[in-house]
Amino acid sequence: MTNNDILIRLRYALDIKNNDMVEIFKLGSMKFTKEEVLKILTKSKDEYEDEVDVEVEENEDHIKCNNKMLESFLNGFIIFKRGPQKPRPGQPESPVMPVTGKESPNNMLLKKVKIALALTTEEMLEILYEGGVVVTKGELGALLRKEGHRNYKECGDRFARNFLKGLALKYRG
Repeated sequence: MTNNDILIRLRYALDIKNNDMVEIFKLGSMKFTKEEVLKILTKSKDEYEDEVDVEVEENEDHIKCNNKMLESFLNGFIIFKRGPQKPRPGQPESPVMPVTGKESPNNMLLKKVKIALALTTEEMLEILYEGGVVVTKGELGALLRKEGHRNYKECGDRFARNFLKGLALKYRG
């Protein structure tokens, strides 16, 4: 699953409007116009290779979403949903969350959507169950760990796809 596909599915699942997409990218410190966002939200010809009998025109204007862009969007999504974090008294004002682009996009998706929507572990398990995945709290915890932790487990495409499917079922009915 590509980063563009993740954005397309997340946008559908949470019914995010085009103008909100532009605003979310802006909050994540990346500036895109509405037209550029629409180019990010299209599938390239390569993404249709698995699907049979689908005829796709080559879209030269397609913008490929890299890990840095996806993380920036997810950081902006957290700010969009929860508001900017206020600095505590005596603490220096912290910059926007750093974008490293190194972490697995699927693990990053799970963590940041959980934060943005203020989901509990039980709600995450429920969403995954609706998406067709039965997972224990321990397994979910391993997916939410920081990369490098001894119990860290990388999230696969099927798992992330089912998570987004469960989100769509929960938020779109």
